[in-house]
Amino acid sequence: MTGDGKHEPQQVAMAWAVHALTASGIVLGFLALVAILNNDKTAVFMWLGLALFVDGIDGTIARKLHVRDVTPQFDGTTLDNVIDYFNYVAVPAMMVYWFGLVPDGWATISAAAIMAVSLYTFANTAIKTSDYYFSGFPALWNVVVLYFHILQTSPTTNLVVIVILCILTFIPLKYVHPFRVTEWRSVTVPVTVLWAATTLRLVLIPPEGSKIPDASSVIFWLWILSTVYFAALSIWRSLRPELDKKPPGSDAEL
Repeated sequence: MTGDGKHEPQQVAMAWAVHALTASGIVLGFLALVAILNNDKTAVFMWLGLALFVDGIDGTIARKLHVRDVTPQFDGTTLDNVIDYFNYVAVPAMMVYWFGLVPDGWATISAAAIMAVSLYTFANTAIKTSDYYFSGFPALWNVVVLYFHILQTSPTTNLVVIVILCILTFIPLKYVHPFRVTEWRSVTVPVTVLWAATTLRLVLIPPEGSKIPDASSVIFWLWILSTVYFAALSIWRSLRPELDKKPPGSDAEL
């Protein structure tokens, strides 16, 4: 920062570069949407995976570079929310509709329910706890359809899961944020990397003609193990309601 309170041109350029990185997520989401129309599930998950990666790192970079202070006229949080709704909700809802992931006659209703219920998630000011857990199902529908794909669950099972998750949106159970939650972070980060690596391998297995779990059983069970870890950590935190009280001077913003 210069003596007159203005930021150096390099700082401003870097801040806008971070915003551009965040904005790239919408392009990746659009490419995922195009892949849906081309009936290419593998490409859909690859584009959504890249978008998830961008979303996972841009916030950390923004905080380190103090982007909010450098570009106060531009709300990066709003930008991030718009992109997240498209990639985490709209694109997966389209997958449910386009790929027939639910029983006949339920595709439009299911996709509409996902999009409508998720509006509450993005408008809920109490969605994040003081220790950076999500309170209520955090509209991670991109991950939900990923599990449908890898586990190759039936349309009826998928419909039941969608209904349950829509309900859990309004119930304040806790869900771990893999990068922001400090508890067990030394374990959570490596497990997140394991989950991402095994997910990539499983997504690249063509589902036609064989069961994905059988095609790479070791990778599949490592993936399941990482999933169980996240579920256990979320359940453990949900059973500790005393931590929901925000301590004085704390900041729950992501």
